[in-house]
Amino acid sequence: MANNLTQWRPSARINLRNFKHETKRFPTYRELKKNMPELMENSYDDEVHVSRTKRGEWGEWFETWGISNGKPTIIKQGWM
Repeated sequence: MANNLTQWRPSARINLRNFKHETKRFPTYRELKKNMPELMENSYDDEVHVSRTKRGEWGEWFETWGISNGKPTIIKQGWM
């Protein structure tokens, strides 16, 4: 059972036109990765910013996804 203080659902933020952004939450990281091509398609700058927790760790983990060789790939990652 997850600790509600340290575990939360993964979220993805995509940039839209006119300096706006949209945040979507997913039940699991696996679901987020499955929807990554659609998120990339909707993103104005072909980047998706993901924040999530990692199992067995404290804190918030971030990932910046981009397109590399035609596939969504993690460009940057680390602890916030």
